[in-house]
Amino acid sequence: MRNKILCIGESLIDMICTDKGKALQFGEQFIKKAGGAPANVAAAIAALGGNVDLAAKVGKDPFGAHLTEVMNSFGVGTAWMLKDNSLFTTFAFVSLMENGERDFYFNRGADAALSRIDLEGLSISGYSIFHFGSATAFLPGPLQDAYSDLLGKARLAGRFISFDPNYRHLLFGDSQPSFIRQSWNFIEHCDFFKVSDEEALLITGKSTVEHAVEEFRRRTPAIFTITLGKEGALLCSSKKTSIVGSIEVEQVDTTGAGDAFVGALLYQLGDHDRKQIIDFTHDRWERYVHNANKAGARTCQYLGAMEAFRHLSADIFK
Repeated sequence: MRNKILCIGESLIDMICTDKGKALQFGEQFIKKAGGAPANVAAAIAALGGNVDLAAKVGKDPFGAHLTEVMNSFGVGTAWMLKDNSLFTTFAFVSLMENGERDFYFNRGADAALSRIDLEGLSISGYSIFHFGSATAFLPGPLQDAYSDLLGKARLAGRFISFDPNYRHLLFGDSQPSFIRQSWNFIEHCDFFKVSDEEALLITGKSTVEHAVEEFRRRTPAIFTITLGKEGALLCSSKKTSIVGSIEVEQVDTTGAGDAFVGALLYQLGDHDRKQIIDFTHDRWERYVHNANKAGARTCQYLGAMEAFRHLSADIFK
């Protein structure tokens, strides 16, 4: 039995407008997709054969039932997918405009209500890795408090902590200072974090990736990756910095690629405790990141993150 991983954060419904180029105001055709970054990571881990639970809150409605069913279908443990009787499941409405911009509307519901009281019965000792990858946990609400509380408990217990800030400008446009402050708290207390090149510049306030790397190295001993799109992923360990090249594929949809990357990396760490992981060589991390790039590339070959994850298996690492 592999060690168990816990992903915490939002599980939500993405309503994607299929009327090409139309603003949400004028859209008529929508498709429903299960989403939420922590839910995506958990599904990717499970698809690869990992042992993972998801802690999230959904509404006691048909959409919350659908999200739980989707997680169960991947083999994700859903004992901590709690249902709220008074709040609806969170929705994100998205339309891709002709100029490439996204028209976005976020209808927040139950995900915000996951509280530290809800998680009081959660056994820290039951998990070897805790992944904090919520796009909404830094917004005001009980989830923000539950998120930081669980970070403290996991750190005190000596568990391996993973973090992905998942910045969304459409959510934090007016709250960047709060997002940056909270991100640093996690970056300075985690063992591994993954950021995009845009997130690296935003969080550090630097103008180049190279200077962002220097700032991260100055403020945290954590191992980290900075994703660079087609160039691959920049990997920084305590010993070395290198770029692990991307995997070329014909892209259909990039949705969920970053979550597949994180899920694949955590899956590979799942057989080890924190001390073992911290002692890994840079070469070993490079191998794991290369495999994570494979998972991200595979995800890009299919339409929709959850559909793509059904095509993931540990065989892609061979």
